[in-house]
Amino acid sequence: MAREVLTDRRLKALKPAEAGKRYEIMDAIVPGLGIRVTDKGQQTFMLQARFPGSSNPTRRAIGEYGVVTLEEARETARAWHKLIGRGIDPKEEEQRQRAQEKQKRANTLSFVAEDFIAEKLSGERKGNEVASNIRTEFLPAWGPTTPITDISDLDILALIKAKKRTAPAQARNLLGIAKRFFAWVVDQRTYGLSSSPAEHLRPSKIIGEKPTADRVLKDDELFALWRAADRIGYPCGPAYKLLLLSALRLNEVADASWTEFDTGNLIWTIPASRMKGREGKARAHAVPLTDDIIALLAALPRFTGKDSGKHLFSTTQGVKPVWMSDKVKKRIDARMLRTLRALARRRGDDTVSLPGWTNHDIRRTVRSNLSRLRITEEAREALLAHVRPGIKGTYDLHDYFDEKKEALELWAARLAGIVKPQASNVVKLRRAGQ
Repeated sequence: MAREVLTDRRLKALKPAEAGKRYEIMDAIVPGLGIRVTDKGQQTFMLQARFPGSSNPTRRAIGEYGVVTLEEARETARAWHKLIGRGIDPKEEEQRQRAQEKQKRANTLSFVAEDFIAEKLSGERKGNEVASNIRTEFLPAWGPTTPITDISDLDILALIKAKKRTAPAQARNLLGIAKRFFAWVVDQRTYGLSSSPAEHLRPSKIIGEKPTADRVLKDDELFALWRAADRIGYPCGPAYKLLLLSALRLNEVADASWTEFDTGNLIWTIPASRMKGREGKARAHAVPLTDDIIALLAALPRFTGKDSGKHLFSTTQGVKPVWMSDKVKKRIDARMLRTLRALARRRGDDTVSLPGWTNHDIRRTVRSNLSRLRITEEAREALLAHVRPGIKGTYDLHDYFDEKKEALELWAARLAGIVKPQASNVVKLRRAGQ
């Protein structure tokens, strides 16, 4: 069959075949490539070759001219020749690639993230917090419809570096979540991801060395914190007060539900599922209810009705626990600083600041004050729900409940002396604008 150099001009000039017939013109540039013309004038690129599994040369359509350009047809024909040379059927390869693309489109970030949240986080103590970070940080930054396999280390790095500029601690937290999330995705072997893009990202190199945690709030800062909690009100204000009164972790307080409280026996039992612990070693934690904690609980709203929930601190009628976000902490800091400046003015001091602190520093502050109150180490550790190391932590199941109650009562008395000073020592603070 004659060959000629096909051009767009030549193809557009081709006449329809005679009725009931068709004809072909082969390309002189790419072997086996040709154009087939029907009696209706339809022009289809095709490739004649000995495809894998066939002993004789056969023709396969590449695409209709007009939908496929001449150059695209030549590129496809060349690609098919390469596959044939490797013993691969182009049709099977196209099917494999289509299936791969289909899976890639199905395994979007949002789809995989929700699988991770449901399968991995639903039963974890900090599961809701981690899930919120994924939905509010990862999805907007990388796009919910982005295939999970398209997210690179550079995408993760850009998010972490942007967060580092305003919240280094949160940046470190997000990197940890990303590492854990992508490692889980790889382990599932069902999402098409063979290696984690976060695997080689080191927090010390990107964010810097983690600062040593040694911040303890001073008495005037505790006074300012208590006052700030009063000012911001429910639900976050009472939650901060309960943090101070109980020495618990943030989520152990924020996620509390009424079903955990036995006011008759003055015990608050936090289930193991909400306590910190690795590899299933978390234990339920009993918190003695002091008079101050009882008074705080009595002042909280009790949600009723079919659409209500069981959580103490909530903006959804108790259905979901309150989210103690960075914005809440910034409001607390702003009000604390306002109070500290007012106190400083009364002392004739114009230089005052509020060094950075974290919610976890409240636990360290209570722990330090318990030492000052000469509470035994065993009682202090039991109050903070620290698992004792070694054989003591394994076999000494005495929970020091009475000792914990005494410690909390002594601490409550000291805290009251700080945040509720005697009338003769009270400094009247003016509100802004007064």
